[in-house]
Amino acid sequence: MLNEWKKQLDEMYIQMVEWRRHMHQFPELSFQEEETPKMIASILESFGIELRKNVGGRGVVGTIKGGKPGKTIAFRADFDALPIQDEKKVSYKSKVDGVMHACGHDGHTATLLAVAKVLNDHRKSLAGNIVLIHQHAEELAPGGAIAMIEDGCLEGVDYVFGTHLTTAAPTGMFLYRSGYTMGAADAFEIKVQGKGGHGSSPHQTVDAIAIGAQIVNQLQYIVSRQIDPQKSAVLSVGSFHAGKASNVIADSAILTGTVRTFDKEIRAHMETELKNIVKGVCNSFHASYEISYKNGYPSVNNHQVETDIFKEVMKNEPQVVEMTPIMGSEDFAYYLEKRPGTFFFTGAQNAKLGADTPHHHPMFDFDEEAMIFAGRAFLNIAYHYAVELVDRKEIKVAL
Repeated sequence: MLNEWKKQLDEMYIQMVEWRRHMHQFPELSFQEEETPKMIASILESFGIELRKNVGGRGVVGTIKGGKPGKTIAFRADFDALPIQDEKKVSYKSKVDGVMHACGHDGHTATLLAVAKVLNDHRKSLAGNIVLIHQHAEELAPGGAIAMIEDGCLEGVDYVFGTHLTTAAPTGMFLYRSGYTMGAADAFEIKVQGKGGHGSSPHQTVDAIAIGAQIVNQLQYIVSRQIDPQKSAVLSVGSFHAGKASNVIADSAILTGTVRTFDKEIRAHMETELKNIVKGVCNSFHASYEISYKNGYPSVNNHQVETDIFKEVMKNEPQVVEMTPIMGSEDFAYYLEKRPGTFFFTGAQNAKLGADTPHHHPMFDFDEEAMIFAGRAFLNIAYHYAVELVDRKEIKVAL
C-alpha cells in the first residue's frame, strides 16, 4: 500500500511544481495572505476534504477521516513570504515587487497539498484521521501557529509533524534530532539618553556613543562568563545608531539585537542580565535608558518517542542524518508544546540548478524534487500510524 501511495505522489510531481511556481510568482507577506489561503482551500475542496477556513485569522485546516478508528496525526505547512526582492532570473520569478518566497514555504504548501490528495484517495484504508494544518505568518512574530492553536487546530490531534526544506543539505537527505533542535528567538532595543555637546568639550556632556559601546562590550560577558559552556546562548547586537556629525558628541543612541537560547531558564537569565547590565552601565555614566525586550518563538523541542518513530519509518531512505541544533527559530515550537511530535528538515540543495544560496537571500531557490522527498516522509509517517500499527495490532503499545 505504501508503495502505491508513493507512486501516486511521484505522478503528482508536475502538479506540485505548478502549484509551487504559482505561489512563487504571487507571494504574500505574513498576516497579509489573502489569495494563497483561497487557493489552498479551493484545491482541498476539489479533493472533497472537509475544511475550516480563516482559522486563527488566515489559516486553513483540512481533515481526512479514515475508514477505521485510530489516532489522529497532523501535518503542518506554512505559506507566507518575505519582504525581499526576488533577483532570480527564472520564469516563475515573483511578480510582486519587494516580496518573494525566500524560505521554501511555497514548497511546503505544494508538498502537503499533494500528500492530502494521496491520503484522501486512500482514506477508507486509514485507521484514524489526518489533519492538514496550512499555516499563515510563520515569518513574523507572534506568528500564525499560536493563533491557530487557540482557534482549535489541534483539537483531537494526538501527534503533530512538520518539515522544512533546506538548501543547507543536498536533495534527498533528511535531518532529524530529538530534544532541542532550534532556538528561541528574542529581540531587544536599548535607547540610551545622555547629554550632547561640542566634541571639544566632552566634560560637559554625557556621551551616548561611549556608553553604548560599553553596553555592547559588557553584554558579551553574559554568554562567555555566565552561561554553562556545555549549554548554548547567543547575544548579537545588530545595529547601533547615534550621532550625525564628526564634531558633535551624540546625546542619544539606539542599539538593537537578538538573543537565541534553547533552555527556558537560560532564556530568562539572558533577559534579566541584559537589563541589569544596561541599568548598571547607564547609571555609572549618569545616563537614562529605555529597554524594549520582546520574547519571540520558543525553542523547537522535539519529543524523543516521536523522533525515534520518525527515524524508524525513514530507515529505508538513503540519507537520514542526526543533525546538530541550530539557532534559527520556528513557530512550529508552539505545536510541540501542546502535542508530541517532531520537526525535521528535508534537503533541497542542488548547485547545478542554482539551488544552493542561503534562506532569506534574494537569489534563494530550491530543488523542486525535494518536494517528493518531503512528501514521502509524510506518507511514511502516516502509514506507520494509520496502517502499520493497526495491521500489527500494536496500536495500544504505541499509545
